[in-house]
Amino acid sequence: MTPVEALRLPAQIDLGAFLALLLRLQVPHRVTEEAGEQVLWVPGEQLAEQVRELYARYPQGDPGAQLPPTAAPSAGVVQTLKGSPLTAAMLGLTLLVAALTLLGDNFAVIRWLSFVDFRIQGDYIYFSYLRETLDSGQWWRLLTPMLIHFGLLHLAMNALWYWVLGRRVEARQGPWMLLGLSLVFGLAANLAQYAYAGPSLFGGLSGVLYGLLGHCWLFQRLAPNAEYRLPPGLLMLMLGWLLLCMTGIFELLRFAAIANAAHVGGLLAGCLTGLAGGALARQRR
Repeated sequence: MTPVEALRLPAQIDLGAFLALLLRLQVPHRVTEEAGEQVLWVPGEQLAEQVRELYARYPQGDPGAQLPPTAAPSAGVVQTLKGSPLTAAMLGLTLLVAALTLLGDNFAVIRWLSFVDFRIQGDYIYFSYLRETLDSGQWWRLLTPMLIHFGLLHLAMNALWYWVLGRRVEARQGPWMLLGLSLVFGLAANLAQYAYAGPSLFGGLSGVLYGLLGHCWLFQRLAPNAEYRLPPGLLMLMLGWLLLCMTGIFELLRFAAIANAAHVGGLLAGCLTGLAGGALARQRR
């Protein structure tokens, strides 16, 4: 479960007695220092609300204190989605596009979202060039390929990892930062793929995912925080998958065509933003 900020207090306030109370009540928690303040993290918004109420009543850790009763449970999925609105909105838009494009089978819709326009004539597909596309004012194409997915597995995997990584960025840096980073990583990934392969049909959130991965990874290295601590093995798994795809094995087996340049472009962009963001956060501390 994603850690949630329960309390943010000046560094001079002694939290020792209250933390001892949390230990007695077996409340999982963690304290970090940020910009001269101490931040108390707990797993989940519901528990965070309970801890805030507990601190308001017993800041000195009254030994007889108990956690406030929980509210009536609401729908878990709905509550989780409300906690990460931008992540949920991006995934909702992706699912909508997947439905409109019939997971890559409806070329009449895909041609309006692809990086460059194309037409199909017989067994051949003819692509325009980027300069023609931009000269005609179709600037949205620089970003919209990240919403296109080819097949259910492609969609499911990308949606899963965007949910895992996007929620971390939204919790740590807010929804607008997640939106900005997603657009930057999508642009970097699309431009890298076009520069490497030329006019072609490609799509998917995977370039954005590698950007989010690089961002969380290096940000966490420079300014450790609860949200950007990646699950054990995730970094090596995704980097290993990237290297495997770059061998060309999937194209050789005719399993799928992988936009490797998009992955690398997104990852490099994410590493740059992670370095910049982590350095700024470290300086503030």
